[in-house]
Amino acid sequence: MTKPSKPVSASHQKTHTAQKPKASFDQSTQKPSLPYKNGNESSPRRESAGHPISRNEPSGNDRPAHQDTRQKSAPRIGTSTSKKPFLKLKSRIQPNASTAPQPFASHSSAPGARINRRAADRLRAGHLWVYATDIESIQTGTGDAPALLPVADSRGLLLGTALYSATSQIALRLVSRNAVTQEDWLKLLEARLRTSIARRRSLLDLETDACRLCFSEADELPGLVVDKYGDLIILQILAKGLDSAAVRDVCVRVLRDELNPAAIVERPDPRMRELESMSAPSSDPLWLADGGTAVTSTQFRLNGLRFNFDPNAGQKTGAFLDQRANYAAARDWAQRLGSTDRALDVCCYQGGFALHLAQVCRQVTGIDASHASLEVAELNLAANRSHISAAVDWVEADAFEIMRDWSDAAERFDTIVLDPPAFAKTQRAVEGALRGYKELNLRALHMIRPGGLLVTCSCSHHVGWKDLVGAVAAAAADAHRRVRLIERRGASLDHPVVLNLPETEYLKCLVLEVE
Repeated sequence: MTKPSKPVSASHQKTHTAQKPKASFDQSTQKPSLPYKNGNESSPRRESAGHPISRNEPSGNDRPAHQDTRQKSAPRIGTSTSKKPFLKLKSRIQPNASTAPQPFASHSSAPGARINRRAADRLRAGHLWVYATDIESIQTGTGDAPALLPVADSRGLLLGTALYSATSQIALRLVSRNAVTQEDWLKLLEARLRTSIARRRSLLDLETDACRLCFSEADELPGLVVDKYGDLIILQILAKGLDSAAVRDVCVRVLRDELNPAAIVERPDPRMRELESMSAPSSDPLWLADGGTAVTSTQFRLNGLRFNFDPNAGQKTGAFLDQRANYAAARDWAQRLGSTDRALDVCCYQGGFALHLAQVCRQVTGIDASHASLEVAELNLAANRSHISAAVDWVEADAFEIMRDWSDAAERFDTIVLDPPAFAKTQRAVEGALRGYKELNLRALHMIRPGGLLVTCSCSHHVGWKDLVGAVAAAAADAHRRVRLIERRGASLDHPVVLNLPETEYLKCLVLEVE
């Protein structure tokens, strides 16, 4: 292996002279396209940075089949005091006409939205989203649009109450199956946030003091993400209907009561703030213990290892808490299989997999396109040097290029981890994404010694288990390697999967023995 001449730090080296970002694949070409400029830490690494649930409208094939689930006794939106039913609205969409929702054509001026049958069936099946294109008519009243709107099907049957966003593709996010007021909603918010925190208490101990406390729709709080990093709590508001002082006050009060943190900081997602037309939050912390000074950095623990955290840097809310259990699994399986000589962590970010493997392997190399991420990885290595004896080096490079070069040069590793960014942010991008996954896995299979360990991940919701397994199987066939499945894994338990919300199952991890 040719070592670079210009180190990033004592153990951080640069292999390629031209820095390139991680690649995503476009289905129209066999070559990867570059989703963001190198070193742009605000660019989303995972499918929905800070919000693991995809914001992209699914294709028609993703929509549930139509079902006749009429509820004759349910209340109707917009009915008058007489028994004359509220006027049913047909689609006003004409060829080349605007697809914007039309106002209610009714004697009633009460705010509310009517949705088509496809969206109504989706909600009745347990989902929480209504896309703007599925709204038949809407009435928001005068002045600013309300945060909450009652939602009804095309016959006026109440389906529930939703957070409303006038500019997002996801126009409505259901928060209750009943009609609720703003006061009712704030009480629900408090109760659900306390419940979500209680679910995670067993995950926090002396070895791990960081986790996701609230996972948006999976905890019945659409658009709200709360992460704990040691004594610091990060709050993300990702939906227009939550963008209010009242919502922030409830969150701060609950988090203080339940966890007594040193600070609570709101970290906005720039992309979501633009899509949702939300206000710019204050740069000041939402709360500081004892009137202390602003928190600029801290450390947190995952599986006994220490990691540095800057609330104003990094991707998502700062770290990838969803991989916590998979970090430990990769370390444990490498030890069980005896694949503990050389290990490679591809798309290593701040060294999560690499540092866990360094506990059992003799030599570990981490590859990432981001210089800033590798600098943090070096700091994380220094924080754990007292109980890591492995030789660890960091290489700044494009994953596809360096994997091709090293496989052609017959480099060999006992353990390889592939944890690339989301290649498929829409259903249309899946075909090209699968070419990318196959390429990375093919190169890894060429470099793994017989009996070695391959841990390969996908964080694209649109890439299903069948897709990922198929891509790896195709790579194994081309590499003439026999691959045995040891485990299928997902996100850590603090990122729960809800069966009626397929978007909550976005992270997929295959643990494989390569013969």
